[in-house]
Amino acid sequence: MTVLVTGAAGFIGYHTCTALLARGERVVGVDTLNDYYDPALKRARLARISAQPGFHFHALDIAEREGMLALRDRYPDMDRVVHLAAQAGVRYSLINPFAYSRANLEGQLVILELCRSLRLCRHLVYASSSSVYGGNRKLPFAIEDRVDTPLSLYAATKKAGELMGQCYSHLYRLPMTGLRFFTVYGPWGRPDMALYIFSKRILAGEPIPVFNNGVMKRDFTYIDDIVAGLIGCLDRPPPEDAQGDDGGFAPHRLYNIGNNQPEPLLRCIALLEEALGRRATIDFQPMQPGDVPETYADITAIARDIGYAPATPIDVGIPRFVAWYRDYHGMEPL
Repeated sequence: MTVLVTGAAGFIGYHTCTALLARGERVVGVDTLNDYYDPALKRARLARISAQPGFHFHALDIAEREGMLALRDRYPDMDRVVHLAAQAGVRYSLINPFAYSRANLEGQLVILELCRSLRLCRHLVYASSSSVYGGNRKLPFAIEDRVDTPLSLYAATKKAGELMGQCYSHLYRLPMTGLRFFTVYGPWGRPDMALYIFSKRILAGEPIPVFNNGVMKRDFTYIDDIVAGLIGCLDRPPPEDAQGDDGGFAPHRLYNIGNNQPEPLLRCIALLEEALGRRATIDFQPMQPGDVPETYADITAIARDIGYAPATPIDVGIPRFVAWYRDYHGMEPL
């Protein structure tokens, strides 16, 4: 049988494909390789997974219905889908909002229609985001919390994706799991994420922007823990009689997937400084529109149902990220 992974050349997609291939799965990867960030990094990830047997790649935009639905006929044994392709980034949604409606709304709908049309869809696991919690002031963020106060268009589109998933799961009895990711980091990470930006600027001797005057906490979650939880979910589709968020019954679940340990941003910067062997010059700035001061995942549900147990503290994960960063950019290790 075959697993479709969208966003295969992305950060989480690359690691997910690698883990699935390592256990002998046949994987069909889809990615548009757009220029939201340097496509060279995406192509480097793709080259590594393309070298592995069992991987088949298609350069496709998930919002293009004909191309995506054609995969159904090309791979008739496709029975599971990991949908990670999306337009990411809170701040970019203030600049290019239509990229979010296309990728996160139209693209989500195309994936749902693809799953509906498959001969057998055993499970769709799709990416949501901790950003859906928006203005929620209760900590930790729990799946049962209301999420109707988004602070960014990105968050609004990810919540809309969850609602679309609930609808299709109810109407067509499609087993689905939505994962609200919390600040994923690690080797092969995205250049628009804080640790990558900070590393680049520190090594260049440039100031790093730190918002809310440094009073920020994030539930940093190492990529290996994310992938272990994601594949654990993929292997355990919700039962037919699962109760949905609205009290109705549909095989649709939502989980937080985080480290369950919010870390002060300034502590993360200190670990970066130590791993890089350089001191940072910090440019303290006010809070940015759409941002939140703290994220903190309640992982009770995913731990109970899937056995998810993150095992990588930032003291271990950040040096691993820095070691990869130096290697990828051709720098000598410290």
